[in-house]
Amino acid sequence: MKKNKGKANTTAEKEFVFEFKAGKHNCVLKVPLQFPVQENISDLHGRLMLLHKIPCYIEHELKTSLSTFIENETILDYDREAELALQRLTTGDVDVNQLTNAWTRSYVETTLEHARPEEPSWDEDFADVYHELIHSPASDTLLNLEHNYFVSISELISERDMEIKKLQERQAAEMDKVMHELGNTLSDHDVNAVASQHFDAQQVLENKWASELKQVTDIQKQEYQEWVIKLHQDLQKSNNSSQINEEIKVQPSQLSEPADSGARMFEEQPQLEESFTIHLGAQLKTMHNLRLVRADVLDFCKHRRHGSSGAKLRRLQTALSLYSSSLCGLVLLVDNRVNSYSGIKRDFATVAKECTDFHFPCLEGQLEEVQQVVLYARAQRSSKQKEQPGEAFGCSLNGGDDKNKNVERNPSNILPGEFYISRHSNLSEVHSVFHLCVDDNVRSGNITARDPAIMGLRNILKVCCTHDITTVTVPLLLVHDMSEEMTIPWCLKRAELVFKCVKGFMMEMASWDGGISRTVQFLVPKSISEEMFYQLSNMLPQIFRVSSTLTLTSKH
Repeated sequence: MKKNKGKANTTAEKEFVFEFKAGKHNCVLKVPLQFPVQENISDLHGRLMLLHKIPCYIEHELKTSLSTFIENETILDYDREAELALQRLTTGDVDVNQLTNAWTRSYVETTLEHARPEEPSWDEDFADVYHELIHSPASDTLLNLEHNYFVSISELISERDMEIKKLQERQAAEMDKVMHELGNTLSDHDVNAVASQHFDAQQVLENKWASELKQVTDIQKQEYQEWVIKLHQDLQKSNNSSQINEEIKVQPSQLSEPADSGARMFEEQPQLEESFTIHLGAQLKTMHNLRLVRADVLDFCKHRRHGSSGAKLRRLQTALSLYSSSLCGLVLLVDNRVNSYSGIKRDFATVAKECTDFHFPCLEGQLEEVQQVVLYARAQRSSKQKEQPGEAFGCSLNGGDDKNKNVERNPSNILPGEFYISRHSNLSEVHSVFHLCVDDNVRSGNITARDPAIMGLRNILKVCCTHDITTVTVPLLLVHDMSEEMTIPWCLKRAELVFKCVKGFMMEMASWDGGISRTVQFLVPKSISEEMFYQLSNMLPQIFRVSSTLTLTSKH
C-alpha cells in the first residue's frame, strides 16, 4: 500500500482479483483500484463488464464480489487509520484537550438534544410581557399611553408640514420675482442657481425633520418597552393586580374628546357594509364570513386623533390579537418597485409613520430587508436559468421574455403577481400588509383567472392559511381608484371574476389549513355609487350560495 505522508486523506492502490469460468476456461480478472473509492460502484461495475467483455451470466456475481471487496478494504483502511490515531494519542503527538473540545463542539452542533437551549431574546420577552398585560386590566392604560405617543407624533408631523409649506410658499414668491427679472437683469444661469438653492434648502429641511422624527420614535419605543416591563414587574410584586404606580399611570383626562364635534380634524363619511355567512366544502363544510365594504383602503390603517369609542374598541381588538392565531391582513396594490416614494405606497408610509411601532422594525427597515431578499432571489433565478435555459421558472417564448428582460434591466423590481409582506403593530385594524404587484393590465376588461394578479391573490390566501391570518381584506375590483373606463358592466364583470376565483381559493383552504373559519372582506372604492354597491351585494350571495345574510349600513 502506497501512502502520501503528511496528508490527511491518504490514497492507496489495491488489486481486485475475480476468478470465473467461461466454458472450459478458468479466467482471472485483475483490476487496480484507488482507495478510498470515489466513484459509484454500479458505474465501475458497468465499465468492467464492457471493457473486459465479461459474459452477462457473470454480471451479478462480479458486482457482489466487487462490492464486498471495496467494503472490506475500506473498513480495513478505517481500522488502520484508527490504530494510527490511537498510537499518536498515546505517544503524546496530539493534544487531548484540543481533540475533546473539537469532538464536543461537533457533537453539540449536530445533536439537537445535547445542544444548548436558545437564549430568549429581548423581543420575545417583551412580546410575552405585552401579551400578558394587554389581556389584563392594564390594557386600558397601555392603549392610553400609545394614544398619547400618537398625538405627540401627529403634532410633530403637523409642525413639519407647516414649516415645509411656509418654505415652499416663500420659495415660490422668490421664484416669481426671479422670473419677472429674467431677460432684464438675470439670465437662465441665475434662475437655475436659485432653483438649485431652493432644492437644497428643501432637502436640508426634510432631512432635519426626518432625523428628528426618527429620534423621537426611537425614544418613544425605548421608553414604552421599558415602561411595559416595569409595569409588569410592579404588578407581579403587588398583591392587587389593579394597583398601578402613580408615576407611570396615564391620566385619562389627556384623552378627553373635544366637546364640539365640529372641531374634529376630519369629516366622517358613511361607510356601506354588508355581511354574509357562507358554508363551503365538499364533505365537511366550514363556515366563513364575507363582507362587502365601501371604504378607502387606508381607512383600515389610520388612527383617529379624536376617535370615537368604536375606533378605540377596534384598536383594542387589534392589540389583543397581535400575538395570537387570529391576525388581520390587508392587500395593498402597488407597482413593481420596492419603496415608499410614490402613489399609494407613499400614502401608506405616511400613515405608518403617524404612530410609533413598538414591536416591529419601521417600514423603511422592512423594505430594505425585502429589497435584499429580492436581489438574492433574482440572482438565484438567474443562475438556474443559465444552467437550464428556457426551462427554469417556466420561461415562455412570448410574454415571459419581456418580463425577464425587465428583471434583467432592474433586478431589484418584482414581477406582477409577486408580493412582499410588512408587519405592523401601529395600524388601526391590520397586522400584516400584503404589497401585491400589479400592472396596468388590471385596468383592462379582459383579464382571466390566470392573470398574475388573480394568482397573486391565491398565493396570499395560502400564506394567510399557513400564518394564522384569519381576516383578510381584498380589493374586489383589483384597483383602489376608479377611472372613466371602469363602467358598470366593467365593474360587474370584474367583481364576478374575483368572486368566483376567491370562492375556488377558499374551497382549497380546506386542504391547506384543515378547515378553519375565516373572514374575507371585499373592498370597493369610495367613489362607487350606492346603486352599484347594492348590485355587487346582490351578486355575492348568488355566487357563494349564501346560507344566511346580515345586512348593515353603518357609519364610523
